Amino acid sequence: MSIDATDEPNSGPNSSKGGKANKKKRKSPAEVQEELRQLSKQQGGEERPPVDLKKIYVRVGIVALVIWVIAVILPGWIPKAGAGVLTALGIGVLVWLDRYVKKQMKLGALLKGADTAEGRKDALQAIDSQFKKGDSTAALAKAQLQMQEDPRAALATLEAVNLDKEIGPIAGQIRAMRAMIHLTLGETQEARSLADKLDLGKQQEPKTRVMFAAVASEAWARTGQGRKAVDTLDLFNPEEPDMGELRAQLWRSRAFAYAAVNDTKGIARAVKKLSEINPHLLGMFVGQKKIHPLLEREAKQVVMKMGIVPRKTIRQKM
Repeated sequence: MSIDATDEPNSGPNSSKGGKANKKKRKSPAEVQEELRQLSKQQGGEERPPVDLKKIYVRVGIVALVIWVIAVILPGWIPKAGAGVLTALGIGVLVWLDRYVKKQMKLGALLKGADTAEGRKDALQAIDSQFKKGDSTAALAKAQLQMQEDPRAALATLEAVNLDKEIGPIAGQIRAMRAMIHLTLGETQEARSLADKLDLGKQQEPKTRVMFAAVASEAWARTGQGRKAVDTLDLFNPEEPDMGELRAQLWRSRAFAYAAVNDTKGIARAVKKLSEINPHLLGMFVGQKKIHPLLEREAKQVVMKMGIVPRKTIRQKM
């Protein structure tokens, strides 16, 4: 067993109250990540409305009607058979889409109500009991709940999904979430191997594309490809109104990217932006594993200027 001392941010005013504040433990990476997620929810705008299935049904119905009109006009049985096959395929797709959307809405409702430890426990039980074990979308929702308290459990849930059997968008989301957890735990090489497989160009949903870019760029920045990370992040403006819930994640990634290319002005700007969002977010750069010294120094300086005084704590290593 060995004993080491580490710096821990603590508010100045509390430090003078008979040492009571010294009992407060430094935030773990998982706790910092939870703060980031909670902040993202607050920064986001209104929730996206669910898919309007009625409009889809109408459009598919119109297309089917046109196909059948053409099939009736054309002589012979082949056009009719072709129209029948297309109609059957269309009905199959609609049935799948209906089930998928309803499942997403059900999972969304479970996540929305899981804003406390007890709520997360109930939501996890509901997911386990109401969804099949191999359901990838349920696995994503379950991991999102688990990573707030047990990142390792979240990784295990996601790693159990066979990505070779998943459609591209779902496989990409799972890789991105796994990479994010590895980054939070300081496991940069593991995150990098996942980030390299993310295809940013094929993501049609804007916010998903931004999230992939932020996660991949942080992984690149922390594994020796700082310039690639900066160039990628320069494609997105964190201050645009529609970035909402992704603003903090983008500035976090920028902080790591600027540090990787020794851009002190960029580091200072990113750290300042994060401190304006929530000063406690700077804890992810202080006293954690594999943090660039320039980034850690800047974060410490800002923390101290804001009245959050570093103190010494004793931590035991087994």
